[in-house]
Amino acid sequence: MKLEQQLEKLAELGLTLNEGVTVDDLLYSLPREAYEEKPFGYLLSIFGASVEREPWGRAVCARVWNFDTECIYQTGDYVNIVKRLCLVANKPDLITDIEDYVNIESEEAWLKYKINGKQRNFTIEVDNDWADTLTISYIMDDIESDGFHFYYIDNGQAMILFYLNETGAS
Repeated sequence: MKLEQQLEKLAELGLTLNEGVTVDDLLYSLPREAYEEKPFGYLLSIFGASVEREPWGRAVCARVWNFDTECIYQTGDYVNIVKRLCLVANKPDLITDIEDYVNIESEEAWLKYKINGKQRNFTIEVDNDWADTLTISYIMDDIESDGFHFYYIDNGQAMILFYLNETGAS
């Protein structure tokens, strides 16, 4: 399947290249043949990453995230995870008043936020620099609504996350 056809199919699901990101940016990371020999496989992985050339710091697609779960080093890391999950769901303002505390050495961590006027508080299990996947699943449950859910493709220690309805996920 041609790369442009794959992009059209993903756009039908609401998964589009961010503004300023082009097919040339995709082709900088991998040759066209790689995308077209394994339709959607490489493309979905790249959609969850950052553009690999200048200007730096550009996400390919805000609605897909290649979430490396070995990412917890300090206070603020869970705040960033919550914000990124909201972006993947296209609900950047859904969760407010987000605060966390992380101290790996003392094995203490917590997260709190408000969603739909409800206060949520979590005591987080500390496992070195690994994110607490149980807490992450609770956050995802809070965000999911209207028949849309988080789906993922396993990528080793990372997962490529999407927020789709059942029809779009299949």
